[in-house]
Amino acid sequence: MTPRILAVEPRPDFKLRLTLSSGEQRDFDCTPYLERGIFKALKDVQAFQRAYVAFDTVCWPGELDLAPETLLARSVVVPAGGEATAMRR
Repeated sequence: MTPRILAVEPRPDFKLRLTLSSGEQRDFDCTPYLERGIFKALKDVQAFQRAYVAFDTVCWPGELDLAPETLLARSVVVPAGGEATAMRR
């Protein structure tokens, strides 16, 4: 069963710390998306910091969101008490 995204913590380096229903935490790097279409608005740190979880994915005001499949596939595991590793699912 695919874990659900329960919480998001926007980080100052344009990364999202995701908390999953499995208890795992993962980091997703948004910087590659900040030059694409509607996501350019998220280059504003205040706008980026307004991330929230709805419908099992990460959203921002203005109907911006990332597919949960993308978030899970392209994020890296954060070991307990540590920083993210390069391991990908």
